[in-house]
Amino acid sequence: MDGKIDALMKEMECTLTRKRYIHSLGVAYLAASIAMAYNKNYEKAMVAGLLHDCAKCLPEKEILKQCREKGLIVSAVEQQQPYLLHAKLGAWYAENRYGVKDKKILDAIRFHTTGRPGMSFMEKNIYLSDYIEIGREQPVEPDLKELRRLAFENIDLAVYFAAKNTVGYLQKKERDDTEKKVRMDETSLATLRYYEEVCGK
Repeated sequence: MDGKIDALMKEMECTLTRKRYIHSLGVAYLAASIAMAYNKNYEKAMVAGLLHDCAKCLPEKEILKQCREKGLIVSAVEQQQPYLLHAKLGAWYAENRYGVKDKKILDAIRFHTTGRPGMSFMEKNIYLSDYIEIGREQPVEPDLKELRRLAFENIDLAVYFAAKNTVGYLQKKERDDTEKKVRMDETSLATLRYYEEVCGK
């Protein structure tokens, strides 16, 4: 697995922008650390972290075009906001370009942006690691320092707070959009509702 990780690092360094590559490395190492804290497979977490944004640097129109060409399902919200599709296309790339066959890794890449109800540990790990990676500076509640600590102690609760912040941000964008082009992603909302119930909030 070490050889595969090294090869993927080199591939992503050539494929992604410098900023996106540094972010992907950060997610990979953080995901590996969280996996080790819960006695899970850290090498698979690294692979998922390295590849989670492997389709992110494409123009939105190209992402939408490729999703249609590859027969990937595109919702009405995704058609309007194609940046959401980089996760679906990234999972396709991971399997078909980079040879990843592990379904848990592919699902972690596919759902790292929106999450979904009932995520596997791997999915929660990548969803969260992408959100709290060291390069992130967004204002959240609780603050990032506390959320990073929580990720190693209660991953479900950390996912709940990340989902709550994400939905709050999207709702504000939707309210502020005078042209009504921004619409709430229903999967993000379903993720919040699910982990709200799991955590008794």
